[in-house]
Amino acid sequence: MARGVYYSEFGGPDVLQVGEVEPLPMGPDTVRLRVAGAGINPVDWKIMRGFLAGAFEHHFPVVPGWDVAGEVLEVGPSVPELRPGDTAYGYARLDVIGHGTAAEEVVLPIRTLAKAPTTIDLVTAAAVPLAGLTAFQLIRRLDIQPGETVLVHNAAGGVGQFAVQYARLAGARVIGTSSRNHEHLRDLGVEPVPYGEGMSEAVRAITGEVDVVVDLIGGVLDASDALLAEGGRVGSITDAVGAHKRGGVYVFVRPSRDDLIEIAQLIDTGDVKVDLAGTMTFNEAAAAYERLENGHVRGKLVLVPR
Repeated sequence: MARGVYYSEFGGPDVLQVGEVEPLPMGPDTVRLRVAGAGINPVDWKIMRGFLAGAFEHHFPVVPGWDVAGEVLEVGPSVPELRPGDTAYGYARLDVIGHGTAAEEVVLPIRTLAKAPTTIDLVTAAAVPLAGLTAFQLIRRLDIQPGETVLVHNAAGGVGQFAVQYARLAGARVIGTSSRNHEHLRDLGVEPVPYGEGMSEAVRAITGEVDVVVDLIGGVLDASDALLAEGGRVGSITDAVGAHKRGGVYVFVRPSRDDLIEIAQLIDTGDVKVDLAGTMTFNEAAAAYERLENGHVRGKLVLVPR
């Protein structure tokens, strides 16, 4: 048993409790981690409220969280990739909702884990996997080319900050919408524009049209249609119908050890920066999820066991 955050019924942040939770058993291809941090994401509160009950099997009590970083304590006999004492991070989405990452110790399949970046601490590394992978897989699917102009909606959010950096690494000019984090976006090499009213005019003032629209928030594709160049491309993580209607791509992030390895390399070379919005303890989990659900968090929040 290990101390962790859990809930026994669907609901808001008030259903969260802290107590003893049971990790998965050790198997031949699993890894036991001492958790340094468990990043939290909007999908976590949506799961907690029951919004994904039709998409995933659930077993109560549920330990929330799909992001993790920590020290390797034990490996199964079929795991040569890691060894005790290594540091690892991962996107731990399993087929069944139940055994999440907000616990002092977790047992996870090696397919969800990779060695953690070495140039950031483990708590910061816990902010990377879901958001970093989501952006990585979406930008790769959009096949962005040098010299293209990319409009990223919600550019200062957890996924957005990775998406704009990957797009710039691909050689694109990047415009990003944000309600208030314009100076931070400029520091990332992004040309900021307001979210919502005035967005289209601001984009046109920078460039006549854009080659790619990246939707990370929902409800923006209609307003972006007039900005998209002929033959332009659309990608979304929120609106599968809207993206497919426009011949674009929709991405629901998949665990990928190979992608995590590549992202760690980009962080360690200094090509990608990680923005940690803050840390909160397991005992503060309800407040953390309330803050996340209210929106407009710049970067990522991480729960720590202390």
